[in-house]
Amino acid sequence: QLQASGGGLVQAGGSLRLSCAVSGRTFTTYCMGWFRQAPGKEREFVAAMDWGALRTDYADSVKGRFSISGDNAKNTVYLQMNSLEPEDTAVYYCAASPHFSARFDSYDYWGQGTLVTVSS
Repeated sequence: QLQASGGGLVQAGGSLRLSCAVSGRTFTTYCMGWFRQAPGKEREFVAAMDWGALRTDYADSVKGRFSISGDNAKNTVYLQMNSLEPEDTAVYYCAASPHFSARFDSYDYWGQGTLVTVSS
């Protein structure tokens, strides 16, 4: 129901845009989030958006560099990532929660993840 794509290899300072295609049900009343998990580390919150109230939230580590947005017509959520750093290397997951939240355990639906590798 959630399909993430857009990952790849990029040099430090570069940009990538991740997409999360939603299918099978309507998530317009849900909060959509992006999380990431680096090798050997726990999954961490990156960004979230509330379709209805247009609220957004970001991890401190990505504020000013990443931007989350959504396209209702395409049922797709995006994560625009600019000024990428090697520390951003991780598998990125999109997820959906009935609550506007940065908490991992608030999210009921998860995509399969897309790998982002940032070289120095």
